[in-house]
Amino acid sequence: MIKMLKKTASALIAFIMAVSVTACSSDDETKGTASSAAATISVAEASAEESDWDELDQTEITAAMGMGWNLGNQLEANSNGVPSETAWGNPTITEDIFKVVKDAGFSSVRIPVSYLSKIGEGPDYKIDEAWLDRIQEVVDYAIKNDLYVIINIHGDGYYSVNGGWILCVDENQDEIKAKYEAVWTQIAERFKDYDEHLIFESMNEVFDGTYGNPNPTGYENINAYNQIFVDSVRETGSNNTKRWLLIPGWNTNIQHTASASFVIPQDTKCESDGKRIMISVHYYDPYNFTLDENMSTATTQWGQYAVENFDNWGQQDYVDSQMKILNDKFVSQGYPVIIGEMGVQNKSHVYDKHNEFRRYWNEYVVKAAKTNGCIPVYWDNGWNGEKGLGLFDRVNCEVTQPEIIEGIMRAITSEGDYEIPAPMV
Repeated sequence: MIKMLKKTASALIAFIMAVSVTACSSDDETKGTASSAAATISVAEASAEESDWDELDQTEITAAMGMGWNLGNQLEANSNGVPSETAWGNPTITEDIFKVVKDAGFSSVRIPVSYLSKIGEGPDYKIDEAWLDRIQEVVDYAIKNDLYVIINIHGDGYYSVNGGWILCVDENQDEIKAKYEAVWTQIAERFKDYDEHLIFESMNEVFDGTYGNPNPTGYENINAYNQIFVDSVRETGSNNTKRWLLIPGWNTNIQHTASASFVIPQDTKCESDGKRIMISVHYYDPYNFTLDENMSTATTQWGQYAVENFDNWGQQDYVDSQMKILNDKFVSQGYPVIIGEMGVQNKSHVYDKHNEFRRYWNEYVVKAAKTNGCIPVYWDNGWNGEKGLGLFDRVNCEVTQPEIIEGIMRAITSEGDYEIPAPMV
C-alpha cells in the first residue's frame, strides 16, 4: 500500500532511527546500503551455478510457504525517486532479521523492491549494478535461512511516487512496455539459477490512482504487463522456465481481480507439468479499522466481540465471503492465491485493548485464508509505535508483538476448525 502510514517516513520513525542508526548484525556482516566489492563478488559466485530444483505443485507450494511476512518500507523505500533501504527510517537490513522471522514461525518473506531512478535511459534501461547486487544479497540472507522469497517491482507503478513509470493510463504505453520488459529481463537473468524458494511478482497495486470501477483501457494495459512479465521471465531460461510467477489484477483488489476484466497470462513457455501462475491480492478491510490514520474516523474494535467503535461492514462474514471468492475463482482452478499484504496498524494510544482486537482480526483472516487454500503474508512496515504495523524491532532483531504472532501461528498451523480465543478486554 502507498498509504501514509506505510510509505512515508514519519517524524517519529526518523527520530527513533536517528538514535539507533545501525541494525542488529553479526560481526562479520557487511554494513551499509550496498555491500563491499568483495561481498558482491561472493554473492555472484555463490549463485553462479544452477541450483537443484524441487518441483512443487499447487498443494505443495501452498503448504511450504505457510505464513509469510513483508520486509516493508525497506528496499521499496525512496527519497525523491532514489531507492534507499533506510530512506523511510528503517535500519540497514542484515541477515539477523530473517533469523528472528524464521524463528518466530514464518516460512516465507515478501521483499518489496523499487527501481525508479536506478533504471537507466532507453533503449537498454540498464539497472544499476550495485542496486541489483544489494537486492541479491538481501534475497540470499532470506534463502540462507530456509525462507521462501517473493521479490517484485513495487513502487514504480504509483502515480503518487516521484519517478513512477508503470502508469497504466498514460499514453506512452509502447515505451512503458519496452522498459518493463527490459527491467524484468534483467531481474530474471540475475536470479534465473535460483531454486524454487524464489518467486517473482510482476508488480504491486498498479492502477490509475482513483478508486471505484477500473478504467477499461488501464486494465487492458495491466493484463498486457502481466503477459510481458511471464514471457520475459520464461525466455531467460534455466530455472525460470518452471518458476512460480505471481501476478496481480487491478490494484490487487479482490473484487476487481476476480472480475471478467482480469486476464490470466498465457504461459506456453513454462516447462513444468501443470500451472505455475499464482494470483496476488491484498486484504485490508474494513479500512477504518486496519489503516485509517484519522483518529476521528478510525475504529478500534472488530469482530463478534466488538461492543463499541466498530464498523458496520467488513466483519467476519465478509472475510469469509472474500476468501471464498478467491477459492472459487482461482484456488479451485489450480492457481494458488497469495494475500501479499494484510495487517492492522497499532492504535493502542487511543484504546489500550486495541492490540487484542488486532490479534483477533489477524488470526481470523489467516484462518480464513488457510481454510480457502490461500497464502497470507503480513505487512510489517518496521514501525512498532503509534500507527505502526511492526511485529519485530529491526534494530535489535527482537519480537515486539508476541500475542499477534501467536495468534497468526495458531491459525496457520492448526488442523481443522478451532475456536479463535476472544479478545481479552
